[in-house]
Amino acid sequence: MKKMFALVLALVLCLSASAMAETVLQLGTTVNEQDSFQVCAEKFAELVAERTNGEYKIEIYPNGTLGGESDMLDSMTMGMLDMGIITSGPFVNFSEMMGVLDMPFLFASNEEAYAVLDGEIGKELLGTLEEVGLKGLAYAERGFRNVTNSVRPVTCAADLEGLKLRVMENEVYTATFNALGVNAVPMAWAEALTAMQQGTIEGEENPVNVIYSYGLWDYNQKYVTLDRHSYATAIITMSLDVFNGLDEATQQIFLESAQEAAEYERAWVAEQEAGQLAEIKAHGVEVVEDPDVDSFREAVQGVYDAYPQYADYVARIQAQLAE
Repeated sequence: MKKMFALVLALVLCLSASAMAETVLQLGTTVNEQDSFQVCAEKFAELVAERTNGEYKIEIYPNGTLGGESDMLDSMTMGMLDMGIITSGPFVNFSEMMGVLDMPFLFASNEEAYAVLDGEIGKELLGTLEEVGLKGLAYAERGFRNVTNSVRPVTCAADLEGLKLRVMENEVYTATFNALGVNAVPMAWAEALTAMQQGTIEGEENPVNVIYSYGLWDYNQKYVTLDRHSYATAIITMSLDVFNGLDEATQQIFLESAQEAAEYERAWVAEQEAGQLAEIKAHGVEVVEDPDVDSFREAVQGVYDAYPQYADYVARIQAQLAE
């Protein structure tokens, strides 16, 4: 009898263990482990594991292990990759309307950006991704982007004239920097690091946390200008097929965990920035903290005229911010 009971118990435990077997999802980024995306990914993974009682485990693959950002988005549309945290830039190639978020000087502060992104307009824009098989869960943050270069201090728009700078593979960014007189070179981030090291490009544009986490002073970047020309989001993105494969309660857990992780990452970025800036200066980088932003704004006004398809969204964003 005891043997029979032990066998039944073993069978029950075995069945329980198999029923509770975790589902592993892969999440890719193109950044290193010191980056805010890693902070966001780790928080997200922790929340999902906790709230699904270990049923879902998110494995994080940094450093472009699973491909560049556009490659990862392609893989997600085909259901070949589960998830990624992707900078806003490449999304315009999947949903044209997402490009409105890349317009220069659209937001004056983080608070303005959060109000729009976490509200109706932000959710509506994420909804457009579903048409191409992507599910945008929440907006994390890349941050306000700034110019770095190896040639000279940039204090106004005219100082950018003729500089050869890497921009994200995104039409609006290219148009913005062409309007500033820059020789804009769209390329993937991994290639940009090599190009800066070799001197084939003279600079790039990125938020303070990227300049710091990649130690861009080691890539000949001697000058940083805090022009805050564009606020870049980072979207916690999922394959729509994979998302649709979850039951409704689990979908809700993923959405809520992504939003919480995004807000956690934003706060982390804000806390880190002053120290990171001090560290950048300590490495001998000259930082222009108060450039003539009006000269930048004036130079890029034509970019708004060049993209009339964004006029309605721009008007709605400006109306919301004026309330």
